[in-house]
Amino acid sequence: MGLTWDHIDDIAYALYEANPEQDPLQVRFTDMHKWITELEDFDDDPMASSEGKLEAIQMAWLEEYKDNQE
Repeated sequence: MGLTWDHIDDIAYALYEANPEQDPLQVRFTDMHKWITELEDFDDDPMASSEGKLEAIQMAWLEEYKDNQE
């Protein structure tokens, strides 16, 4: 089974892997949504996202980003 909107940490890690130099706080939710739905392993309804889920993914992605900037 692929990634769903509930796989917040896995999605965040995949976004970091695909965009290691990108500061997640500089990404618009519309762009992030597109990037998520275009992930190879993403297998969920693109319309099933919410602002809360996107925020959670952004914060998890930010943690990955910060952890790897040191």
